Amino acid sequence: MSGPGEYQEMAASVPPALKAITLTHVRYHRGDRVGLFLAWVSLVPVFISLGGFVSHFMFRRELQGICFAAGLLVSQVLNELIKHSVAQSRPASCELLETCDSHGWPSSHAQYTFFFATYLSLFVLRRSPASRVMAAFTWPLAFLTMLSRVYLGYHTVPQVFAGAVVGLVFGAIWYWFANTILAQYFPMIEESAIGRWFYIKDTSHIQDVLKFEYDNARAARKKVATD
Repeated sequence: MSGPGEYQEMAASVPPALKAITLTHVRYHRGDRVGLFLAWVSLVPVFISLGGFVSHFMFRRELQGICFAAGLLVSQVLNELIKHSVAQSRPASCELLETCDSHGWPSSHAQYTFFFATYLSLFVLRRSPASRVMAAFTWPLAFLTMLSRVYLGYHTVPQVFAGAVVGLVFGAIWYWFANTILAQYFPMIEESAIGRWFYIKDTSHIQDVLKFEYDNARAARKKVATD
C-alpha cells in the first residue's frame, strides 16, 4: 500500500492537468493589510465589467455606454495582441503566483483602468460638475491599480507604465472614434427594430441626464396624481 510520501513524489513528477482561471485569483501575503487592500483594488476591472457595464446595459440601454464597453473589449484584445507580440516575461515572483504562463508587457489591469479613466473623463468634460467630480475619482483608482500589480508581484514597473500609456492613448482614440464616427449612426440604431425592441437610446446630447430624468419623473408623477 502506498504511503503519503509516495503520493507526493508521484504528484511532483506528473505535470498538473488542471489549470485555474486567474481572472479573480489574486494572491497576497497573509497578514499584509496593504496587500489585502491592493488585492481588492486589483479586482477593479472585474467590478467595472460585471457590476458596472452589465447592470448599465440591463437598466439603461444607452448607446454611449455600449460603445464604452465595446472599447474596453477592443482594448483588451489589443493588449493580448501586444503581449503575444512582445512576449516579455513577468517578474520572478510569477512562479508563486501561478502566472508564468502568461506575458507581462503591457499590464492589462493598468491598460483597462487608464482606458476607463480617460474615456469617462473626456465624456463628462462638458457635463455637470457632479459628473466631472465622479470621473476625477477614477484616476487615483487607476494609479492604485498600477501600484497593486507591482506590489503584489504580478508585474514590473515598466510593464504597468506601458499598460497605462496604451490605455490612455487608446482611450482617447476610441472616444474620438465613438463620438465622431459611430455617433452618426446612433439615431438610426435608436429607430431600428432592434433598438425599439430593446429600448436602446442615446442620451449623450443631454448635458445633465440625471437632472433630465429627475425632472421628467417628477412631472410624470404629478400627471398621474392629477389624472
